[in-house]
Amino acid sequence: MRRAVLDYPHTMDDAPGAAPAAVALILSENAGEAEALFIRRAVRAGDPWSGQVGLPGGMRDGTDSNLLVTAARETREEIGIDLRTVLCLAQLSDVRTRTPKLPAVYVRPFVWALDEQPALVLSGEVEATFWVPLVGLLAPGARRELDMPGLDRPVRAYVVGDEVIWGMTERILTPFLEAVSRHL
Repeated sequence: MRRAVLDYPHTMDDAPGAAPAAVALILSENAGEAEALFIRRAVRAGDPWSGQVGLPGGMRDGTDSNLLVTAARETREEIGIDLRTVLCLAQLSDVRTRTPKLPAVYVRPFVWALDEQPALVLSGEVEATFWVPLVGLLAPGARRELDMPGLDRPVRAYVVGDEVIWGMTERILTPFLEAVSRHL
């Protein structure tokens, strides 16, 4: 799987007028299975992604030299994992917001693999974290169309227990899972 991640083709889509952001897709092995780490954002007024499941990360700030640094900084701030000394395996394709209801943002995802699942220290921005086996995301019926409150159309989403992974995170995960599925 590491080979598939290292060879992952990506496209950059730094849309004019869109704010840059970055996220970390963190992988680890547990009982012989590759797992990905997700966060559930805390419910906060004014946060358009409030309460949603996603990947650790956030907006680039003036101190970040690039978006890789942004992903690592935001991950450290949100869940206490220091990725600065971990080899980044890949950059995935940029994803941007597609609705005028959300701020214009493009997100650059990066992939890291950890040797073990560390203890996490959650900031006030994160309500919870959970690890999901990649094979579970690939299981029949895990990805389906759902009606979401406040939306006028069904959306593609992964359903893992009580958690729903949709929106930009689903759009990051789907091509990644397709690329690595034959190695799982």
